[in-house]
Amino acid sequence: MLKKISAYWWCQIIGWSANIAISIFFVVTFGIIDDTYVLSLLSTCILGIVVTHIMRYNIFYFRVLEKPLKTQILYFLLLTLVFSVILGIVSESMDYLIGYNPERLQKFSRAERLFLSSFNALWLIFIWNLIYYMYHFVESNRRQQIDKIRLENLVKTLELKTIKSHINPHFIFNSLNSIRALVDENPQRARKAITELSNILRSSLQTEKLETVPFEKELGIVKDYLELEQMRFEERLKVEFDIDANTLDRPIPPMMLQTLTENAIKHGISKSIDGGTIRIISRINHQVHEIIVQNTGKLNGSIEQVHYGFGIKSTIDRLNLLFQHKASFSILDNDRHMVETKIEIPVQTD
Repeated sequence: MLKKISAYWWCQIIGWSANIAISIFFVVTFGIIDDTYVLSLLSTCILGIVVTHIMRYNIFYFRVLEKPLKTQILYFLLLTLVFSVILGIVSESMDYLIGYNPERLQKFSRAERLFLSSFNALWLIFIWNLIYYMYHFVESNRRQQIDKIRLENLVKTLELKTIKSHINPHFIFNSLNSIRALVDENPQRARKAITELSNILRSSLQTEKLETVPFEKELGIVKDYLELEQMRFEERLKVEFDIDANTLDRPIPPMMLQTLTENAIKHGISKSIDGGTIRIISRINHQVHEIIVQNTGKLNGSIEQVHYGFGIKSTIDRLNLLFQHKASFSILDNDRHMVETKIEIPVQTD
């Protein structure tokens, strides 16, 4: 049964019990203890557990720990003051009910007693909040270190997969055959195609070096890739872009857009005799960077089955690690007979 008690409740029990023990020690050392004092101390600690638990609920409700550091400090001070007053009021009310320290009731007015009780509660709430914030700060740093290690391992795995994907015989042979056909017919286009192929291969080799890249850089690689594929598919492949200029400098995981575009070609356009359209959309919508890749066709199987592919799985894993599960991924059939893959990344504001 004890194993079912969470670390939070163990800290509550041990912390407030330590407060009782320290208070009784000092009273026994420097004075005489009586039953009403012990009852007052016990009731204050029980009320303290209830009040701090409500305060913790407010920290969760207002997502305080997810806010910038300056905002967290303001919330820390505000919550400490507010709940010190609350604890002071309920503690003084309980002391009045049990008749603790009648001399104090006669010596001070009600407002003065409430002020003194709130002031005494201030250091308890302050210490509680300080320990709570420090614990979550350390825990957050620990999780970030673990996520960073996991991300590094994932990126290395992705790099190997990406290199194999791009340096596979089919892709290179298709590209080289298309370039060979252009050497005499259109030498300028052939030179450009060689540059595009070189850019794609170079980007594959550099994947491991960065956690994120500007969207504009990733978009440039994807455009090179699509131009090479247009040589292969000719009029069967149509490409459309709807890019908000404000998204060009937004950070995204390297090769993420490339992976989604390759999936759209492989599972959509290449499966259709008539080919189809690839549409890439990038926009800011309600402080969220939306990246959408649409392709003509329908999902092959259920959404759950689609998620099992390495490209999709690695995309989801990298988004979760880089953006602490705040980014989202979805793939579905839209109402225009197209498969739509959407990534939503929250825009960080200072």
